[in-house]
Amino acid sequence: MTKTVGIIGSGIMGSGLAEVVAKAGFETVLRSRSAASGEASVAAVTKSFDRAVAKERMTQADRDDALARLTCCVDLDGLADCDLIIESVVENLDVKRDLFAELGRIAPDAILATNTSTLPVVEMAIASGHPEQVCGIHFFNPAPMMSLVEIIRPRTASEETVRLATEFARACGKQTVEVTDRAGFIVNALLFPYLNNAVKLLERGTASAEDIDVAMQGGCNFPMGPLALLDLVGLDTSVAILDALHAEFADPNFAPAPRLRRMVSAGHLGRKSKRGFYDY
Repeated sequence: MTKTVGIIGSGIMGSGLAEVVAKAGFETVLRSRSAASGEASVAAVTKSFDRAVAKERMTQADRDDALARLTCCVDLDGLADCDLIIESVVENLDVKRDLFAELGRIAPDAILATNTSTLPVVEMAIASGHPEQVCGIHFFNPAPMMSLVEIIRPRTASEETVRLATEFARACGKQTVEVTDRAGFIVNALLFPYLNNAVKLLERGTASAEDIDVAMQGGCNFPMGPLALLDLVGLDTSVAILDALHAEFADPNFAPAPRLRRMVSAGHLGRKSKRGFYDY
């Protein structure tokens, strides 16, 4: 039974995961690379809870209890007593392999999960030294708002690991789907060719960014246009996802549009850099 959950990563996704997990009643340990980034994450969670209280979506008592369940650490050793650890660090397989090797040593009895959106989970599982205890638990951004979690089953995962991961995600109030360990899983394998083709339309001069987004919102009833969504996801993250899809399937449709790469090289990453297809 999962009681204490460790989260690695203090960016937007890490903070969102910490908010979801603490609110769901789990003891939550957020590991960040510095005390300052950990404090910033707790401040972000606190601000979100305060908004929920102001809108009467959360009681003051529940807010205080959830924050009391959230602690931070800088050293990975601070996660040693966790039942489940979820990493949400940079989408780089070498970085994740090294991290899982450390986690396998520090928390040999814990379930280890990755929040990767495309990378092969089995690679991290083997690196951990405890492959039967590793799976993917893919939350979507922003984690407090998005209802879906993909549970990724690598060949090496035990039935117990997948069962406990699914129970955890559902206890967080999320809807779950189980997915085989293939690049992109369900959502990104379908979504990113669409986003990539929107950039190609813009490159060809078919329409402006604004009109492409308006067309997909008004014509398909999507809540957000593709170029605005790329800005939200982050153009660097989007290129990494497309590269992973292209490497696995060798489908030309997955090759990132040249404009995407040029924008990343220029540091125009979307909302995170205040400039992408739109200015923020």
